Amino acid sequence: MPLNKQGTVLLDVDGKRLLLKSKVCLREGVLEMFCCLKQTKEHESILSIDSEAYVIHTGLLALGAKTGSPVKFQPEHTPPKGTRIRIFCQWTDKDGKKHREPAEKWIRNSSRRFLVEQFDDKPAGLDLKEGSELKWDEKNKELYWYGHMSEKQRDSFLAMSKDAKYRKAIQKFFVRTQPHELEDPWVFAGSGFFVDEANGTKSYLAEGGDLICVANFASATLDLAAKSSATGEGNLMWEAWGDRIPPVGTEVLLELVPEFGEKPAEKSDKPK
Repeated sequence: MPLNKQGTVLLDVDGKRLLLKSKVCLREGVLEMFCCLKQTKEHESILSIDSEAYVIHTGLLALGAKTGSPVKFQPEHTPPKGTRIRIFCQWTDKDGKKHREPAEKWIRNSSRRFLVEQFDDKPAGLDLKEGSELKWDEKNKELYWYGHMSEKQRDSFLAMSKDAKYRKAIQKFFVRTQPHELEDPWVFAGSGFFVDEANGTKSYLAEGGDLICVANFASATLDLAAKSSATGEGNLMWEAWGDRIPPVGTEVLLELVPEFGEKPAEKSDKPK
């Protein structure tokens, strides 16, 4: 059952899922969204959909999903809450083969960030050559690393010093730069409304594009139930796992499946 005039949001009552007709708009880069609204945040979202956000909100309510509350940043960070929503991606490749897999497989932790470790003094024996990717800041007594660290690099750096704190820092840098899939669940946070004081009209905040987020936003319809930011401050930030994502422009059917305690279906069927 189509819920909008564009025919991009379908309610599958028997299948207990909401279907979204989206398109791939990005395969490489740091993410704030998994899926945004068309012509909003395609530069930081894997998928986009030609729809209004409130239509998707309404469809989830029709399936029995309950809104919780968006993320709160003050007085302290409180993760978003709401019914958990599993998301699956369906698409057909250039050879006509059909695929279906969890959305989490398209998202990984980002290595495009600086990692820093503070020291009281320079580790004994550490002698970094000019051009080394591992940096030592003598003034601030800090060790810096940026990007992915290979096993070969890790072993080479470990051999430079027997200082326990230094070796722990290298191991930490190595572990944090290894790719792994998104594991945190999405929840139906429900966004919120802006009320125009002049005339009392309400505007649904997610219409700005914040539909399915991987960085916490108070305006998100669906958000990660974990502390997640676009800058990676105090936590991991996320990027597109390009090798796993079909080409830009590929049509992708998203299945939004509310979790009410039962296991989501492993196989898809046609919408009713």
